[in-house]
Amino acid sequence: MAADTKETFDLRRRAVAECVGTALLLAAVVGSGIMGERLSGGNTGVALLANTVATGAALVCLILTFGHVSGAHFNPAVTLCDAWAGGLGWREVPAYVGAQVAGAFVGVAAAHAMFGLPVFFASGRARAGGAQLFSEFVATFGLLAVIWGCVRARRGAAVPFAVGAYITAGYWFTASTSFANPAVTLARSTSDTFVGVRPADVPGFILAQLAGAAAATALMRWLIPSLPEAAGDVVMPHAED
Repeated sequence: MAADTKETFDLRRRAVAECVGTALLLAAVVGSGIMGERLSGGNTGVALLANTVATGAALVCLILTFGHVSGAHFNPAVTLCDAWAGGLGWREVPAYVGAQVAGAFVGVAAAHAMFGLPVFFASGRARAGGAQLFSEFVATFGLLAVIWGCVRARRGAAVPFAVGAYITAGYWFTASTSFANPAVTLARSTSDTFVGVRPADVPGFILAQLAGAAAATALMRWLIPSLPEAAGDVVMPHAED
C-alpha cells in the first residue's frame, strides 16, 4: 500500500473511532439524563446522580475501548490542544473535529430514539451568566490539566480512570455540570431534556471551554516541560501506522 494511501486509511480509521466513541458518549449522557429524570420522581439530585455515574462510567469504558485506535479524544478542545502541543498534525484536526461533532449529534439522536422522543428538539434550558461561563472555563481547564498531567508523567494507563473521575466530580462542583466539550455542548442544545442547554448559550460555553483548555495546556507545558514523543500519548497511547 502506498504511503499516502496508508496514511489516509489510518486517519479514516481514527476518525471513525472518534465518531463512534463520541456518539456512544452522548447516548450515555443524554440517555441517562432522561432515564434519571423519569425515575427520580422529581428529585433533581437523584436525577443528577444517575446522570453523573453513567457518564463517568461510560467515559472510562469508551477511552479504554477506542484509546488505542485514535487516542480517544471525543472532544474538539482536546484535539486542538494536542495539535498545538505538536502531538497531532494540524491537517488531521478537521477529520477529528468533524467526526466528533457528527458523532455527538448521532448520539443525541440515538438517545432520543431509545426513549421515544423526537430526533432533535431545541433545548429551552437556560445556562447563562458569568457563573456558568466561569464554571465551563474551570471544568475544561481541569480536564486538560488532568490529561496532560497523566500523559507527561508517563501514566497513560491512568487516563481513562482519571478523566472519568474528574468529569464525575465536575458534575457536582461546577454550576454548569461540567460540559467541558464543544461537541457535547453543540449536540446537547438539540435535546430539550434534563441535560440540555439553550442554543443561545452555546457560543459562550464553547469560548469558555476553549479558553480553559488553552490555559491548562500552556500551564502544564511550563510545569512539566517534557513532551510525549509519540502523538498517540494523548489521550491514550495508540499506534500510528
